[in-house]
Amino acid sequence: MSTTAYLHLIPVSLGEADLGLWLPASVQAKAQSLDTYIAENAKTARAFLKQTGTLKPLQEITIHTLDKQGTAPQKIREWLSPIRDGGEIGLVSEAGCPAVADPGAAVVAIAHELNIQVMPHVGPSSILLSLMASGLDGQQFAFHGYPPVKDPERSKTLKEWEAHSKKQRQTQIFIETPYRNSAIFAALLQNLNKNTKLCVARSLTTADQWVRTLSVDQWIKQPAPELSKQPTIFLFQA
Repeated sequence: MSTTAYLHLIPVSLGEADLGLWLPASVQAKAQSLDTYIAENAKTARAFLKQTGTLKPLQEITIHTLDKQGTAPQKIREWLSPIRDGGEIGLVSEAGCPAVADPGAAVVAIAHELNIQVMPHVGPSSILLSLMASGLDGQQFAFHGYPPVKDPERSKTLKEWEAHSKKQRQTQIFIETPYRNSAIFAALLQNLNKNTKLCVARSLTTADQWVRTLSVDQWIKQPAPELSKQPTIFLFQA
């Protein structure tokens, strides 16, 4: 089997920001050269390609879209099979790094099955950027995705994560749908120990970027940050 088939994992923007601030020139060039992509969302993939520019007209770029409910493995194999004997295809997420907290992981797994070389490229990861900026433990950490939406499950989960953080000295990281940011922030203040360190990382890599780490007690004593409809990462360590 040839080893000249490549799946390129190309990060996309976390928000409105100049391309040169978050994507190296070499990755821009690779994104421009590809004529086939697998994407979480075709609309945001086209917006990304408009920003990078493409060597072929955008309407000639093929974009296969992953199903939000889970794409059948056979369908992914059909997308990847044409390049098995030589070729390149790109994988992009809706925001940030593909295959990290992202359905693109299924594509990467099948690429390995088909002996396609997987090429991860440098670009923004909100999870790692927020951890870097938090001042919390970067040696031991866990990303949980989304917490439960409603109580009592949400409160129970937050307290379980806090107990695990204290036992393992581990930073807990998670996200929430932007319109529920204010609700989850209030739930954190209500359920976490007052000495627990809580970091809020909002709109990373954009003009609205704001990162702050305080104890829960300190957060309680000041006005809540403006988080509505802005992508935000939450991190805490007990």
